[in-house]
Amino acid sequence: MARLYRLEFLAIISIMCAVHGIEDIFPQNEHNWILANPYSNDFVASAWLDYTSDRMKTLSHASSLATWDYETNISNVTSAALTEVMSQVYTKSEGIKHEAENFNVREFTGDVRRQFQLILKGGLQATKEHQQEFQDIQSRMMEFYSKGKVCTSSNHDSNFLVTPEHEPGSGNTSSKCLALEPDLVDLMANSRDYDELLWAWKSWRDNVGVPIGKLYPEYVTLLNEGAKARGFEDSMDELSRLSYEMEDLDVLAEELFDQIRPLYVQIHAYVRGRLVKYYGSDKVDPNDPIPAHILGNMWAQQWSGIYDILEPYPSESSPDATSEMKRQKYSVKRMFKMADEFFQSMGLQPMPDAFWDLSMFEKPSDRDVDCHATAVDFSIGKDVRIKMCTEVNMYNFYTIHHEMGHCHYYLAYRIQPSIYRSGANPAFHEAVGDTIALSVNTPKHLHSIGLLSTDDRTEEGDINFLMRQALERVVLLPYALVVDKWRWEVERGDVAPKDFNARYWQLRRDIQGVAPPVKRSERDFDPGAKYHVAAGIPYIRYFISFLIQFQFHEALCKEAGYTGPIHLCDIYGSKEAGTKLRQMMELGRSKPWQDVMEVITGQRSIKTSAILSYFKPLMDWLKLQNMDNVVGW
Repeated sequence: MARLYRLEFLAIISIMCAVHGIEDIFPQNEHNWILANPYSNDFVASAWLDYTSDRMKTLSHASSLATWDYETNISNVTSAALTEVMSQVYTKSEGIKHEAENFNVREFTGDVRRQFQLILKGGLQATKEHQQEFQDIQSRMMEFYSKGKVCTSSNHDSNFLVTPEHEPGSGNTSSKCLALEPDLVDLMANSRDYDELLWAWKSWRDNVGVPIGKLYPEYVTLLNEGAKARGFEDSMDELSRLSYEMEDLDVLAEELFDQIRPLYVQIHAYVRGRLVKYYGSDKVDPNDPIPAHILGNMWAQQWSGIYDILEPYPSESSPDATSEMKRQKYSVKRMFKMADEFFQSMGLQPMPDAFWDLSMFEKPSDRDVDCHATAVDFSIGKDVRIKMCTEVNMYNFYTIHHEMGHCHYYLAYRIQPSIYRSGANPAFHEAVGDTIALSVNTPKHLHSIGLLSTDDRTEEGDINFLMRQALERVVLLPYALVVDKWRWEVERGDVAPKDFNARYWQLRRDIQGVAPPVKRSERDFDPGAKYHVAAGIPYIRYFISFLIQFQFHEALCKEAGYTGPIHLCDIYGSKEAGTKLRQMMELGRSKPWQDVMEVITGQRSIKTSAILSYFKPLMDWLKLQNMDNVVGW
């Protein structure tokens, strides 16, 4: 009966809040009895949380919609609309936080206490004026990035970018001005012309990094002021304690990478040795860090773009099915449908109608858009979407599964109150789609969908497959660590603005073994040439994700009854694995991430054992191959 009375009471309070407004039920003025006596009644607190969850859902929807409108149609009009909406969201969000302060949270327990703690830890800038200034700077940085192009000029002495008969993405292009996606991304992956790659690498940083760098010191100041206003030492302290609910996230990240480093340096030595043979020792020193522009990627964060140079056994079938996808005339829509079918095979729900009707799958030709692949939750109903300038290739096929993993996470935790509608920590969100992609990329699965002619297993074929996987996954780890280690030092005030770029490259040399191909100066701001720096998105989520996805993969393979080599496991069609994954996703952030990790893996910590086990055959092979190579730099 007590439970029934409580539910009836909550229903009454919720209805009153909805009809009359929170101000009438809990008036905000100097005579407010809650302000005078912080309220600790569980019934009223739960009613307020129910009502607030609906308000937060509305605010999240408005924010997502305005951001979507801007990123899929970049203009002064959509920029102004986004600024206005974010200003309103700020005011209402801060109002919710102030209301929450009226409750005596220390008297609550369990779920009620956790919701209040998360609401009170959140927030934006110290004042509305600070928030407006912060939003303006971030919008300007993102506009530089999203609209960035590089163009040939009169002082550019090569014509390889202006020959009309050349196709975009072939290493040459018919366009005189190149956007990042797809033009520069394709060029960096496909060209093998050392000087052309250098031109593209430097031009992107000149046109995008430099103007962002002029704004970045003020951005950092405002970022830290906001963190301090919310009770944290700086933005790094906020990230560690709020997003990951732990102390010393930076220390943990370095400890984890120390365990991965022996594998990484072997990969680095092998890659450098192959590049020395390809370009010559006059361009690639066999003892030094690798020039950043020849690794097949604008940021040298993943090196699979030069797999053709690095392939261990060219006579074996390639794990890259791009050519077969093009031969079969794959469409972008077909790639998305196939990803959706994989998730459905595990018993997860199909993408809703809104996804197919409202997503942006390809780059439009009539307007500027932000091409960075993103999944968006619109918070109300089943409206989830993906924004992506998709091309038909294996990398984009993988990316689609990654982004669709976000969408499945959104749909799974929609049963939770708004404050819990996020990943257990940010890395969990990134890991879900990548866990699926570990199965999608296997020769067995690619053969089953007609993209590989055979799945006959050979030792050489295994090494080819693992090499490509390592160039995507292991290689990203030191880069991801560098991006945020640099940011943490900058945000703590350990690096002066004049030294921003020098410190960035020192870290890349020391940790990643990669160096700039031309001299850099304090005028340059190469970190700003990366989306996540311009957008203010922490990158440590990818570092952690690229470790825990192997823990997830190992656990789901076990759930599926798989007993073979872990790198060949394909969980397609396993309802058991799908159930386990859904149980984890449905929790959202309702529990500390350690509890959520235990649900899917039976473990309570981030471990490197799963990724090291996955790549052990490659590690053993690399040690033999590197007998004549210098290991380290």
